[in-house]
Amino acid sequence: MVLIFGGVYQGKLAYAKVHYGDREIIDQIDNWILSLIELDEDVIEKVKELIAVHPDAVVICNDISCGVVPISALHRKWRDETGRAMSLLAAHSEEVIRMFCGIPTKLK
Repeated sequence: MVLIFGGVYQGKLAYAKVHYGDREIIDQIDNWILSLIELDEDVIEKVKELIAVHPDAVVICNDISCGVVPISALHRKWRDETGRAMSLLAAHSEEVIRMFCGIPTKLK
């Protein structure tokens, strides 16, 4: 597994297509996590399932952890659960890449 994360419109998907085009790419996992929360699903269990079913995938996540703490309880939970999910994905990834201004930084 490869985890690529960064802000919105930082070049994550384009980078994944160029460098990992032969692998399955799962984009915007943060939006999937929000939908799981809205359905009252266990996010971490669903992420564990994703890891088991797609161990060689490239997972792309928008970094929603920076900035002002959201006022909405739903969005605070989304931010927290996304952070926990990213930590789990990173632990199971052979590579973790942060994209900023189109520049990849390999963290793992």
